Amino acid sequence: MQNELTARKILLVFLITGAAFISGFAFKTLLTKENKTNMKKVTGIGGIFFKCKDPKSVTEWYQKHLGLNTNPYGATFEWYEGFDSTKKAQTQWTPFPETTKYFGPSTKDFMINYRVENLELLVESLKKEGVTILDSIETYDYGKFIHILDVEGNKIQLWEPID
Repeated sequence: MQNELTARKILLVFLITGAAFISGFAFKTLLTKENKTNMKKVTGIGGIFFKCKDPKSVTEWYQKHLGLNTNPYGATFEWYEGFDSTKKAQTQWTPFPETTKYFGPSTKDFMINYRVENLELLVESLKKEGVTILDSIETYDYGKFIHILDVEGNKIQLWEPID
């Protein structure tokens, strides 16, 4: 009786795992087919940036009380992209001085960085759609960046990571 129960549990786990794998494969296939007709724009959040009175003390507070592994730029959260458990990605968390002009022309106290695929193609599409482009694409060893404004004037940073 005990062996039969254990065998049923193993079979159930096997069936659930197989179903999850097949569902994930089907979802990935669906996304791939959809991408051929609809350009994928945002793939995730690349960073959260916000204004504060004292970025150093805010960073220290988050390190002490919430355990963030901080660095000179804030904290970097590493994770794995989608179905590929070997493809590492990251999201940056950064407090800025409340007097920063970096978020301008937006008057908001935050800016979100969105990870994107094929920034050049996306920028061309956004221009055609009448989106306000604030600067030109800049390339660094860790990716390409550009800034835009949303419908309410919030500054957004778009980032195509270089893997």
